Amino acid sequence: MRARRIKPETIAKIVPIGIALITALAVFGLGARLGIAASSRQLADPPVVAARMASLFTTSVRAWEEEITRWSENYGLDPNLVATVMQIESCGDPHAVSRSGAQGLFQVMPFHFSKGEDMQAPEINARRGLPYLAESLLLSEGDIRRALAGYNGGHGVIHRDPSMWPTETKRYAYWGEGIYADAAAGGAASPRLEEWLAAGGVSLCEKALAQQT
Repeated sequence: MRARRIKPETIAKIVPIGIALITALAVFGLGARLGIAASSRQLADPPVVAARMASLFTTSVRAWEEEITRWSENYGLDPNLVATVMQIESCGDPHAVSRSGAQGLFQVMPFHFSKGEDMQAPEINARRGLPYLAESLLLSEGDIRRALAGYNGGHGVIHRDPSMWPTETKRYAYWGEGIYADAAAGGAASPRLEEWLAAGGVSLCEKALAQQT
């Protein structure tokens, strides 16, 4: 994980409280193998945050529905966005570790934690990762694609031309934007999620399921 220019002191006051005013809804409708088009949209009016996450996510992510709902309320985020990030970051495996050292459910880099914190503990991982996602959404003014890019590649990429994003960030935004759009539209299946699974996500989800059984 990793435009309107906003002063740092302003952000500090309104993240995460102000995030609920900028959550974006996306449109369109992807099948389910492990239990699982897209457009970014900015909203002028305060959004209606979904009360429940969609059923299209894999079984290993749906197992966290209660926590995802609570975390979403705490940070003013759509639970479908939180579930989307968990889906492509860890597929619900709290012990996931990336090659770059990112940790846990939301693949948070070690420098975001305080000394002595258990980086893989779900509550701590959410406490460090989700405010970063909320701030990314704020800085992108509700643009889901750019918010996801900012979560993956750092907030500095949000206002760059997408053609200049790192390849990994382009892929991340592509997967995430499509999955979220289907979930926000109330779809029961997601072709973009199926694409992600076929591109390698299935092994991540199999490992997550093994951890949960």
